[in-house]
Amino acid sequence: MSLSPRLYISNLPKKVTEESVRELFSAEGRRVVEVSIMTDRRTGESHGYAFVEMGSPSEAQAAIHSLDGHVVDGQAIRVSEARARPGH
Repeated sequence: MSLSPRLYISNLPKKVTEESVRELFSAEGRRVVEVSIMTDRRTGESHGYAFVEMGSPSEAQAAIHSLDGHVVDGQAIRVSEARARPGH
């Protein structure tokens, strides 16, 4: 089973932007297809996690290897393969 190019990123600082996440994950020539930061519908404030779709499974693996535990604004982020929600 190969790695999905969709990643789950947790422990993100509340003020992180889609642009800054895209820049971080596209480092070293990796291709980022989409960045989705999960926010509160009412307040617009970040929930502290996001999904990033990489260009390929190998780029996703490289991002996990390079960025899991990386410190962003004083917080160590966690990067892992996104898992499908049950029933989806």
